[in-house]
Amino acid sequence: MRAVGLRTHAWNTAWRSALLIAGFPLLLAVTALGLGLIIGPEQRDLGRAFAEALGNLPLLYALCWGVALVWFAIAWVAHNRILDWASGAHPVTRSEEPRLWNLTENLCISRGMRMPRLAVIETPALNAFAAGLSRQTGSVTVTRGLMEALDDRELAAVLAHELSHIRNGDARLGLIAAVFVGVISLGFEMMARGTRAARASGGWRRSGGGGSRQGNAAALIGVLIIAAAWLLSMVLRMALSRNREFLADAGAVEMTADPDAMISALRKVEGRADMPEVPSQLRALFLEDASDSALSSLMATHPPIPARIEALVRFAGGRDPGPIALAPAAEETPASAQAEPGADETVRITPSPAGAPWWRGPARPEAPGGRSPWAPRG
Repeated sequence: MRAVGLRTHAWNTAWRSALLIAGFPLLLAVTALGLGLIIGPEQRDLGRAFAEALGNLPLLYALCWGVALVWFAIAWVAHNRILDWASGAHPVTRSEEPRLWNLTENLCISRGMRMPRLAVIETPALNAFAAGLSRQTGSVTVTRGLMEALDDRELAAVLAHELSHIRNGDARLGLIAAVFVGVISLGFEMMARGTRAARASGGWRRSGGGGSRQGNAAALIGVLIIAAAWLLSMVLRMALSRNREFLADAGAVEMTADPDAMISALRKVEGRADMPEVPSQLRALFLEDASDSALSSLMATHPPIPARIEALVRFAGGRDPGPIALAPAAEETPASAQAEPGADETVRITPSPAGAPWWRGPARPEAPGGRSPWAPRG
């Protein structure tokens, strides 16, 4: 279906994600077939080797699923604790972070969602992520730098983006993809160790006969099959992550009815999201992964921010202000500059227009040039 607006754009993205998820069980079966070719008994011809591997395929496939289910159970029980430990986040309460709490609570009330667990990472980087395997166990984590750099509209848009991840079950899908990739990677690792052991002992199934050469060929084909399955699983996982980011951007606009806020938030995050201290496996969950700039488009966890903004402009009618320069952090500002505004600097407060959405608050400072940021367009 050709996307003509925000809703069909979201439908198309969800449909592509479903197709990507369907590919993981198939790749798991391919991995089991490769293992069967490697560990199966030596055969005198490739046809018999494949027949033996296919005969063992149901058992190996069941074993792979068993490993995946155990892995999934561990992640289900300790998901949030593992993420807190890996990211360095700490939970916060309403009294500790009233602004963050109130914005999130208002968004949840507007959509009938349960209030998620909130956490903060004490870093100047601008980033956020959502977790939780169900709507009842969701959590939203933001960085200190993000809260300090964004105004209320922009922060509400980012929170809506993360809440959309929870509503859409993206954390659950991400976990499923990670478990499948982990099991396939385990098969790849077993294959690599088996290769090293075979070399140390004098080669695969080496006995000097033609059957040995056929056995070596079957094992080599098994190695290539597992390597291809592992590579394709990584590509599928990254493509799934990119699709879910587009879907969450659309959900944020639907929740706030403010595409301009999401666009300006992405512009502020652009180039300021790098968190090298966070494990690479966790970065796919974040609002932006700064390491993607060094990766090919197939292996990137997130679509480029310009592409996300282009989608918001095209399908949601947003306006792109272009790159945004942030003011220096408060701790780097001279004390004299933190005092009251000077004689040539007047801050005026303009009430919100009648019927303004809740997230715009009762009053806001005027934008540069004397024009209220809440004034109607045109």
